[in-house]
Amino acid sequence: MQTLHASSPDDYTAALAAHPRLLVDFYKDDCPGCKMLDMSLAKFAGTADAADVALLKVKMEIVGEDFFRGLGLRQTPTLALFKDGDEVARLPGFQSPPQITHAVQSKFAG
Repeated sequence: MQTLHASSPDDYTAALAAHPRLLVDFYKDDCPGCKMLDMSLAKFAGTADAADVALLKVKMEIVGEDFFRGLGLRQTPTLALFKDGDEVARLPGFQSPPQITHAVQSKFAG
């Protein structure tokens, strides 16, 4: 799984266009659930389901709270799944590795 980092809304838009199967991790530094989600994502990255998935890390302190609000985000962490540039799932809060795997298998199938 390739990991990318967005430092601007333009980076976010470019990643959506460039990666047909994209997980977006919306997070902030002072968030315990975000650190736990990082561990889940690291475990997921080692699985076969992660092989052709890219991960985009979007940090609120860098891209700005207005950007997060504009996307309708209400909490961190939030994991969003994008297929061919369209959001197909949004998973608020901590997600375990099996939950991430299930979401990827069900939303990116076909």
